[in-house]
Amino acid sequence: MHLRSSVNGRVLTFVIATMTLLSATTVCLSQVALAEPPNILLIVADDLGWNDVGYHGSRCRTPNIDQLAAAGVELDQHYVQPVCSPTRTALLSGRYPSRFGPHATHPTNRRVFPRGTETLASALQSVGYHTYLAGKWHLGSRMEWGPQHYGFDHSYGSLAGAADPWTHGYSNKPSKAMYAYTWHRDDQFVEEKGNVTELLTAQAIEWIREARRPWFVYVPFTAVHIPIDTPEEYKKQFADETYYDDPAKDESFKRYTAYVLQLDTKIGELVAAVEETGQRDNTLIIFTSDNGGLLKGGNPYISDVPPTPVLGSNLPLRGQKGQLYEGGIRVPAFVSWPGKLESRKVTAPIHVSDWMPTLTRLAGWKPQEDLHWDGHDVWPLITGEVTEPEPRTIYWSLFRGEKANHALRQGNWKLIQHKGRTELFNLADDPNEKNDVAAEHPELVRKLEEQIEAMQSNDLLEIPEDLKKYPD
Repeated sequence: MHLRSSVNGRVLTFVIATMTLLSATTVCLSQVALAEPPNILLIVADDLGWNDVGYHGSRCRTPNIDQLAAAGVELDQHYVQPVCSPTRTALLSGRYPSRFGPHATHPTNRRVFPRGTETLASALQSVGYHTYLAGKWHLGSRMEWGPQHYGFDHSYGSLAGAADPWTHGYSNKPSKAMYAYTWHRDDQFVEEKGNVTELLTAQAIEWIREARRPWFVYVPFTAVHIPIDTPEEYKKQFADETYYDDPAKDESFKRYTAYVLQLDTKIGELVAAVEETGQRDNTLIIFTSDNGGLLKGGNPYISDVPPTPVLGSNLPLRGQKGQLYEGGIRVPAFVSWPGKLESRKVTAPIHVSDWMPTLTRLAGWKPQEDLHWDGHDVWPLITGEVTEPEPRTIYWSLFRGEKANHALRQGNWKLIQHKGRTELFNLADDPNEKNDVAAEHPELVRKLEEQIEAMQSNDLLEIPEDLKKYPD
C-alpha cells in the first residue's frame, strides 16, 4: 500500500492506526519519500573488489566507505554484471544487458540503448528531477550516443570505458582510434588538465551545491580501473609500508591502495557537500562497484602509467572481473539515509537491475507501458518491511565472440555454463564455490539449464544493423 498524501499529524495518525503490519519508522519513511522525493546520490566504483573495503577486512584503507556502510543498510549479496558496460546497462534500464544485444554483454564502445529507451535518468527527469552524470558513461563512445540523449540534463567525464588519470585518454589500439579521447562536458569534447578522480568529484560537488531539489547525481568513478595512479599526496601515505617481498608487486599494490584511498576520500567529500548544504536528511546515497576486482593488469591505454602486477582482492570469494563466479559479480554495496533507514544488513540477493524500479517508485514515477523490467522493487527489503523474501531467479549472460557464457541463480542454487562445461554450486553451504556438485544433481542441472534457455528467449541475439560498422 502506497499513500501519496502529504505528511501531517492527521495523516500519520491515520497511517499508524490502519497499517498495523508495518512499523512506524517504515510508514513515516514511505510517506516522506513519496510526499517529498529524495535527492539521490548514486556512486559507482570501477573494479573495486569484494575485499578492497575495510569493512570486509581489506588491507586497503576506506574509512569513509566503512562509516557509511556501518551506519546504513549493508547489501551483503548485491549482484552486478561481470564487467562494466553490462552493469551500467542494467543499472540504468532495469533490464538484463542481454536484452539489448550481444555487444551489451561485454565492454563496448557501441551504443547500447536504442533511441527512446526509458532510463532511470529520463524517468526521474520526467517527474521533476534535475539529473547529472559525472564520470564514466561506457554505453556508447560517440557524442550522439552520450548521456544527454538518455535523460541527463548535464554530463561530464569519459564516454569510453576507461580514462587515464592524467591524459584522460582511452585505448591506444588502432582499432579503437575513433574513441581515443572522449572527455566531454555537456555534448562537447573538452581538453583539460588535472587528475580524473579529482575533476569528477569537484564537478559533482558543484552540482550538489547548486542543484535545485530534487536532484539525481550519478557519479560512476573511473577509479579504481587501470591505469592505476593518484596524486602524490595519496601515494606518500604508503611509502613506509611493505606488502610484498617482490619490489614490483609491492610498488604495484601501494599504488593500488593509494588509488582506493583517493576514491574513499572523494566519497567522503561528496557526503560532506551534501551535509554542508543541509540536504543530508533528504538525500539517499547508494554505493556499489560495477564488477568484481581485477587481480592484475597491464596498461593498454594512452598513458605513461606503469602496469600493475598486483591489484585488488575478492577473497574469500572465488574469481575476478570478467568471470561468473561470485568474485566477479558480487560486490560491496550499501544504502545510506540517516534518520530514514536504520543500520542493518540485508542478506537476501539483490541485483543491480533492481535500482530502476526501486528508485523510480520512491520518486513517484510510474511507467506508461510495460518496460519488461528484470529488476524488482527492493525497497521493502531495504527498509526491513520484508525480511524473508521469496527465492528469486537472477540471470547472467556474458558473450565472448561466438561463444556465450551464462549463469543462473535460483534460491541458493547457482549454475554456471562456461568454457564448455557446466558447474553447480549450493551457495548456502558453499558461498565461495569450492565444490561443484553438478554430477550429484543431474535433474536440477537440467531444470536450471531449461530456465537459462527460457531467459535467452527474451535476449536480443544480434547486434543492431546500424551498429555493425562501428568497432567495439
